[in-house]
Amino acid sequence: MTTLALPGIEPCPLWHLVWANTPSPRENPLPTSDLSRVFPWLAATRTSDRFPATTPAEAHPLQVFWGMPRRIRLDFAENTENLRCDLTGAADTEIVTGWRQRPNGVKYVAWEHPLSPSYKDNKSGGWLPVHAQPGGIGYRHWVAVALGDDAGTRRPARAISDWRMRSADVSLAHAPSRLLAAGYDMDNMKARAFVESEMPLPGSEAKAAETLARVARRLIDAAGIVAAALRSAVRQARFSRDTSVDSAPLAAVYESFWAATQQQFFALLPDDPSGDWEGALDAAASPWRGVLKWTALRLFDEAAPLDPSAVSCDPRRIVEARRNLFGTLDGWGPMGGRLFEALQLASPEPKGKRRRQSAPMETV
Repeated sequence: MTTLALPGIEPCPLWHLVWANTPSPRENPLPTSDLSRVFPWLAATRTSDRFPATTPAEAHPLQVFWGMPRRIRLDFAENTENLRCDLTGAADTEIVTGWRQRPNGVKYVAWEHPLSPSYKDNKSGGWLPVHAQPGGIGYRHWVAVALGDDAGTRRPARAISDWRMRSADVSLAHAPSRLLAAGYDMDNMKARAFVESEMPLPGSEAKAAETLARVARRLIDAAGIVAAALRSAVRQARFSRDTSVDSAPLAAVYESFWAATQQQFFALLPDDPSGDWEGALDAAASPWRGVLKWTALRLFDEAAPLDPSAVSCDPRRIVEARRNLFGTLDGWGPMGGRLFEALQLASPEPKGKRRRQSAPMETV
């Protein structure tokens, strides 16, 4: 996954975009003697059959932008037929007629790309790049790619952290910066989709960022509980108990929920999170639960409609599943309890207690 900081100017020139995401240090041009350590094709290739690994110690840090894990060479020929370039439309004296590839390119180990967020690998203890996943990049990934997590197992790209510090001191930051996250969703070296999303990028003030992250994590945790409850309810209403939650219909409902609540999530985040995070969460919790509740019920009714003409329609199962979902959204049951706990909402009172409290007092 690639993440870019978008400076707070509109329109943003390409130079400003590139400079905002250029890692430190940016001063002092490289000496000619170091160019082959940046551009690997200027020297003999460190092929993986002769060099088991190439770490940052064996190359210049900037080679991360010019890596050569595959040895690919373009074939040039004289343009005797005056053919035009498919990209530029120009007719050059020489054209590319093909390309060749050889195996055993450079094997890079222990590199971290400055534009990629990373996570800590439990087995090796090292850091690995985050990859785009099915369903796209949404607000449930936002805290990790923009701020990192409080457990220290995920951290944003170095360019993002760097820009958050620099943006407060540069004249380009006329408006709040944005975060652009994009990448290919891959399956065994095959691209399934290219996903892209633009989200807010918090400023550099540490206390405000910490408060924002804590509130966001609570809201995201609550959304995850409701998304799972919605998926389970749709399975209960329409499918057998052993149907996988990763099956296409259930996965579609799950992802639709996240997409449908993204705009409201960012709208409910505190604009000036300089106070305590619990106070900020208290202000957002009830409105957010309302968003989650009515979005989940709407998507359930779309996925499991009471349509007698449908072959798979079982009114009893649908009504029971919707009632269970409604109860969860109102704080009942194990999942409802987790939902209210995430938002720090008071648990609902048992029905019997409510009836006793509402009964009229007897006169003596």
